[in-house]
Amino acid sequence: MRLRSVSRVRLAGWAVAGALAGGLFAVLGWGLAHPAAGASSVAAGRPAPELEVQTFTGDTVTVASLRGRPLVLNFWASWCGPCRQEAPILAAAAQAHPEIGFLGAAIEDSAGPARAFEAEFKVPYSDGIDGQAGYLRYGVTGPPETYFIDAGGTIRDRYAGPLDAPTLDRYLARLGS
Repeated sequence: MRLRSVSRVRLAGWAVAGALAGGLFAVLGWGLAHPAAGASSVAAGRPAPELEVQTFTGDTVTVASLRGRPLVLNFWASWCGPCRQEAPILAAAAQAHPEIGFLGAAIEDSAGPARAFEAEFKVPYSDGIDGQAGYLRYGVTGPPETYFIDAGGTIRDRYAGPLDAPTLDRYLARLGS
């Protein structure tokens, strides 16, 4: 009799654990299907939010100050492996397309490592620290993330992840380079 009662208790325990695990997976699945409103990216077709970057030369550059020509806005970090992968590609594109502005904004980074990153990759465009967390207004989820902004200040496209040269060329062509 005692053996049956232990087996029933175990069975009940497994049933409760299974129900809890099922509930956890249901909540996780719902959360993945319905991301938080604050985590969404700024939609294409909307005006680019203001962003201020403190460059490593001591200047302040804003997105608004670069209006009048298309802009590639790249959010990066020195500790980000994929950012290191795309840095030479962005540098080459900036040199090949002087008619397009490029702006780099280091996020969640400190000045020393960010400055070393810029020097290592010989970044030829304005680049610095986003010290006011302006990336949050863009809905950046993590570096690297790149926004393509037209001459009038409207976001035309967004790319999350490291850019390769053919992909960047396609986005630049759509931007009207």
